Amino acid sequence: MSTLRLACIDADAPPLFDKSPDGVHRTGYEPAAADLVASVMGRDVEWVITGWDNMIPMVQRGQVDAVWCGQGMIPERIALVDFTQPYAIFNETTLVRAGDPANSTTTMHGYKVGAIAGSANLKVAKSIDGAEIVEFTGATVFEDMIAALRSGAIDAFVDDDVVMIPLAEKDPDFTVAFTAETRNPWGIGVQQGNSELLAELNAALDTVIADGRLAAVWSTWMPDLPFPLERS
Repeated sequence: MSTLRLACIDADAPPLFDKSPDGVHRTGYEPAAADLVASVMGRDVEWVITGWDNMIPMVQRGQVDAVWCGQGMIPERIALVDFTQPYAIFNETTLVRAGDPANSTTTMHGYKVGAIAGSANLKVAKSIDGAEIVEFTGATVFEDMIAALRSGAIDAFVDDDVVMIPLAEKDPDFTVAFTAETRNPWGIGVQQGNSELLAELNAALDTVIADGRLAAVWSTWMPDLPFPLERS
């Protein structure tokens, strides 16, 4: 069986993914969905752990087959890799420290607001009136933003609702300020011009969406979120 080499960060960001115990095995919605799609293709998944800002360059250099790692299909990324159809759709949530009264883009003037550099989340951060934007990069970007908010180095940060809402629910230090209904589609990014792999991935996604298997994986990891890709 051939191998599908996928780039992603290693982070504790449930339910999307948990930190790998060994740098090889991964759990969460994204790894489970990747395993499902790869199985339809007759392949095994090999995860290549790297920094957030190195994932797309690895695809461009041909060091991995694709990036499968929370890649919202924003124009800046579409210019760099070819994306499949979506395997997920999410919104963006802004987190602040517990007790902070901020609740909208107009109530955070002067706040230092963090987001991953070059991300869809960054666009939401930049929509906050009067905010000072702090861009994060690196292999531990999500943990770094949490630590910065906890310490007071930043006043808020923006990331995907699927990880932010559970974080606020389980950690008493944080609360949700607001969620932007962006309906941001996530795709698998392959090297530009690799039409064969792109078609193979899209065909596998078509199969697992149509037969309900991707929805079943979604409900296993995110039972409180409605599956957004139902086909009529």
